[in-house]
Amino acid sequence: MCVYTSISIKNGMNTKILYVEDELFLGKIVRETMEDQGFDVAWETDGARVMNRFSTFSPDICVVDIMLPHIDGYSLCRQIRGLFPGMPIIFLTAKVETADLVKGFEAGGTDYIRKPFSIEELIVRIKNQLNLKNSNGYQSVAKENENSIGSYTFYSGRYELHAPSGVIKLSQRDMQILSMLCANRNRVTDRKELLLSVWGDDSFFNSRNLDVYIRKIRTLLSEDPSIEIQTIKGKGYLFIVG
Repeated sequence: MCVYTSISIKNGMNTKILYVEDELFLGKIVRETMEDQGFDVAWETDGARVMNRFSTFSPDICVVDIMLPHIDGYSLCRQIRGLFPGMPIIFLTAKVETADLVKGFEAGGTDYIRKPFSIEELIVRIKNQLNLKNSNGYQSVAKENENSIGSYTFYSGRYELHAPSGVIKLSQRDMQILSMLCANRNRVTDRKELLLSVWGDDSFFNSRNLDVYIRKIRTLLSEDPSIEIQTIKGKGYLFIVG
């Protein structure tokens, strides 16, 4: 349950927020109240649908619940961080254990709010995170979306992979899969999580499509022998960058 009070000053100034919360009553209250304050809010209830929202909505900040259907908030934080290294991510949690909070920060969260919370607190934390983002010098969208992978540079926002031999244009799904692999660098990326994030379901047909895309990405990265995508049977893919 979210506790909030009336706020008389418009705070949002068209700030775009990606809000991920599966509690429908709470989500509706927060979205409507934040929109009343001038924020542009995209609300998503299912963790598996979040990453696809980035193709149509470019948020300034993400507010993510930890407990979500299909893909939890920790995994989403890692995926978002892989796609946008400079994105502020506030995670929401009903958990009180220090270990849970540490796990959230390790996953890529930049701040957290414990439930129940007030809208005033949420707005203050959003403004603080955006001020920190600006003061810490995420100089441009291009720079924010830059990710070094061995001798390659991956620009997720531009859908480009800069290889030693030249620039490679990527498809939406190329970009999403590579972003998730980057977010889990030197760690196993769960196959089902990939399927749910990119296609929205883990059907046999989409599973075969994923195999094709993984082979393609291996080929694109083959100019650097220190980069490897290992298939871990029954689990997913280990993205190794030497």
